[in-house]
Amino acid sequence: MIEARPLIVRLRNFVGDTVLSIPALRLLEQHGYRLELVGKGWARGLLEAEGWAVHVRPNELRPRIAQLRELRRSFRAEDPGFDARSNTLLFPYAFSAALDSRLAGLKAEGHAGDGRTWLLRRGLPRREGRHTLQEYWELACDFLGVQAEPPTDIHMQVSEAQRDAARALLAPLGVEPGRFVLICPFANGRVEFLDRSWPAFPDFVRRLHAAGRRVVIVPGPAEVEGAKQLYPDALRLDGVALGAYNALLQLAGVVVANDTGPAHMAAGVGARLLSIWGPVDAARWAPWGSTVTLMRRGPSEWSSVDEVVLKVDQALP
Repeated sequence: MIEARPLIVRLRNFVGDTVLSIPALRLLEQHGYRLELVGKGWARGLLEAEGWAVHVRPNELRPRIAQLRELRRSFRAEDPGFDARSNTLLFPYAFSAALDSRLAGLKAEGHAGDGRTWLLRRGLPRREGRHTLQEYWELACDFLGVQAEPPTDIHMQVSEAQRDAARALLAPLGVEPGRFVLICPFANGRVEFLDRSWPAFPDFVRRLHAAGRRVVIVPGPAEVEGAKQLYPDALRLDGVALGAYNALLQLAGVVVANDTGPAHMAAGVGARLLSIWGPVDAARWAPWGSTVTLMRRGPSEWSSVDEVVLKVDQALP
């Protein structure tokens, strides 16, 4: 049996990217590494059921370096070979991620480029024309020196405790698992100046409500007012932890989502997902998995309300 060696892994700063990195993280674990993840605070809740350690990354430079130095000190004490090998893998492409690791005395590997290769122990190739999940998978393969195909599905873990929490949230609403539509209509920010929000989402929800469908929405802290104003007919669950949100997505009859982090969460946990796609590059960023239906008329044309309602009716009894 291979002894698990500590490996510091710097996560990206976005929910969707973190979900898409899960197969790569599992591959590292399968090859004898104990993952010590460094990322945003929400990563703890998102990955809670996976059982990986998540160290919350400080915002300021000095505390970030101090955190990495302390991790290095701790892992060097338990693993005499820690400093003799590559001991950090960077998923972010940014110069700052490589600089942080170098200043902390770590031996990091990551994608070459952005003028940072000289800070790395080894710069790994970033190949063109890949889906983001494949890109992260190939990064892990290159780090390990192996060749393998990525999985068809992410199989993101959801614990029974998280499912119990989700059922407890649904019960007061009178909503049965498997018989509701969970909508993810918000898409914070833009990608390459392109709007990722389906403009017909409010009309779509009104149609579902008129047809007697139970519609659930789980807004983030900055989305509550928008949910109240744009989706008054939806059953709103505020302040839901990401682990319970994963379970709600898994318990939904169907999830309808914009190009947004919760869409990747839904695909990750194997939910039946209608992914509403507009002008952004779906070949690179679409949710990954066999339960995903990409709703798109063409490279820059949204699906109609009728088309999406039909898909919902086919999915639900």
